[in-house]
Amino acid sequence: MHDVDLILTLTAGLTAALILGFITQQLRLSPIVGYLLAGIAVGPHTPGFAADASIAQQLAEVGVILLMFGVGLNFHIRELLEVRSVAIPGALVASSIATVLGMGAAHLQGHDWATGIVFGSAISVASTVVLIRVLSDNRDLHTRSGHIAVGWVVVEDLLTVAALVVLPAILGGAPLGVQGVAIALGTAALKIAALVAVILLAGGRLIPWVMEHVAATRSRELFTLAVLVIALGIAVGSAKLFGVSMALGAFLAGTIVGRSEFGLRAASEALPMRDAFAVLFFVSVGMLFNPATILTSPWLLAATLAIVLLAKPLTIWVVVILLGYPRPIATSVAVSLAQIGEFSFILAALGRQLGVLPEAAINTLVAAAMVSITLNPLLYRLIGPFEHWLARFGVTTAAYDDADELDDSAPSHRAIVVGYGPVGQTVTQLLLDNEIVPTVIELNLDTVRRLQAFDVRAIYGDATRPEILVEAGVKGADNLILTSGAGRVDEEIVRRAKELNPDVTILARSQYVRDLPKLHNAGAEDVFSAEGEVALAFAVRILERLGATGEQIDRERARVEATFRNG
Repeated sequence: MHDVDLILTLTAGLTAALILGFITQQLRLSPIVGYLLAGIAVGPHTPGFAADASIAQQLAEVGVILLMFGVGLNFHIRELLEVRSVAIPGALVASSIATVLGMGAAHLQGHDWATGIVFGSAISVASTVVLIRVLSDNRDLHTRSGHIAVGWVVVEDLLTVAALVVLPAILGGAPLGVQGVAIALGTAALKIAALVAVILLAGGRLIPWVMEHVAATRSRELFTLAVLVIALGIAVGSAKLFGVSMALGAFLAGTIVGRSEFGLRAASEALPMRDAFAVLFFVSVGMLFNPATILTSPWLLAATLAIVLLAKPLTIWVVVILLGYPRPIATSVAVSLAQIGEFSFILAALGRQLGVLPEAAINTLVAAAMVSITLNPLLYRLIGPFEHWLARFGVTTAAYDDADELDDSAPSHRAIVVGYGPVGQTVTQLLLDNEIVPTVIELNLDTVRRLQAFDVRAIYGDATRPEILVEAGVKGADNLILTSGAGRVDEEIVRRAKELNPDVTILARSQYVRDLPKLHNAGAEDVFSAEGEVALAFAVRILERLGATGEQIDRERARVEATFRNG
């Protein structure tokens, strides 16, 4: 019966998430809202089918581990260092104020200070997923305000990781005095130091060694399995051997893998599994939501929304202005961070596990998240009209450039070459000879290392993954060249590339004439078949020997090429 409950919970949760996530996506809202609504729909507090909450919570724990592993994979210290002068002090100030206000709001509603600490921490951190989506949709991700917002949320993520370690130490047992808190924090710090030392010293060598040997098998399944084993294994080991949270272990594992040469491929290969369990995590959070409890404590929800949508953004705005940035940048950063999401739920899950976060507080967090995530894209789109409205009344700001600084030495033409076999080698050399900068995508690690040694940009990964294409620079590339003739695989690459950059010109190689129409239909502009080109070369040579004119040869070549193109 337990197996049946597991299948029913998985099926019902994922089906509801698919339907409601699709609807919210079509409404240009974050699908996280849909996933939370899906959890409410299959939860015990709404009519109809009720999924097994205990099973959902167990699956959600895997989701937390993979989410934190993903955060570690995508943690780039350079993003933080670029805006450290504003992101670090700003995030510390804004998060501290939001946490204190959240503690006060919870205390005024009759909750103790332990609940207030967890609740305040949960509403102080914005959703990275929502932030990136809003900035990308409005083409502000690669602007100065976008960089500041991303660096800001990175600091908030790191503060959340610290909270996941500190909170169990001070809230996990009997009430502690000042001396007890100091001892608990000191003990936790020693455990963390030991864990970091083991992972950085031993794992820093062992993990890349293991992944290199697995990658050498050229098996996608084994590589994906290795990534999952590393994430789950280090997470569990961190809890069992060092007594710290599994989330911290997963984050550290992600940072080790992410800074290795396997980081990009690991992120792309593990992404589907991570996303699936992350969806279940949000569904499990939605299952906890009881709409009736909101009616019993509406003031806590109102106070929470006021903190998330007004107090924290206002604090961010003031901090950014005081640090010397113009008003439009301050407004953009403040509004983009006016929401809460996945890390709020991770902290809420920890508070529930520690027994300090009651149902009413969790319901408030879920409701506040749904409202803020829904409103955030809408509010962000109002920034432009708001600035124009201010300008009508003479409220202007000094001229500023919010775009990235362009590198004058940047190449004017870029091409991506997928595959570095004999054809790929020749194409890459011709591109270099003609001052067109190539980026090679290759699944042979030795080849990637060899190219990098000769200062040729090469990326280790699977070109069917959008993340690999993005890292290769497909959004700014003039040409994408598929050299392997891999049939259906190339069709998928063509479709993904056109989704990311409809203007990129794609040239593909096909082993067989019959595959030409498929690649053309997928979006490739020019497709060359080994069969067709050889046959055409034969025909041209025969016509030349028979004395055909250049015009006749060109006419026959065009006719044969048209035949090949039409299949």
